[in-house]
Amino acid sequence: MKNIFNLILTIVLAWVITLFTPWWGVMLAALIVSFLVPLKGGSTFFVPYLAIFSLWGIQAYMAGSANDFILAGKIADLFSLDGNTTLLILVTATIGGLAAAFAGLLGKQLKTVVTS
Repeated sequence: MKNIFNLILTIVLAWVITLFTPWWGVMLAALIVSFLVPLKGGSTFFVPYLAIFSLWGIQAYMAGSANDFILAGKIADLFSLDGNTTLLILVTATIGGLAAAFAGLLGKQLKTVVTS
């Protein structure tokens, strides 16, 4: 139950924070949520990863579908992905997920330091 609460809270907070900050706002959201709602074990890494992976994947898909993936195809060509927009969305979501996962680990460690 704690994992689902952390996942949903991370998604909502990241969406709100990134309305006002650049891309690193997702890291701030993951850090805050992991500090307030600490998880145990591998969940500390994978829950923020899954939250931001989902958020960025959906946002990238919605942004790309707004213009029939024309711009996404051109950017995929720049990154040597042969115009594969699906792979571009997965790469984008993975980068955001990793950033949030490491910020989530930092939030858990900060909680440990503060409480001990």
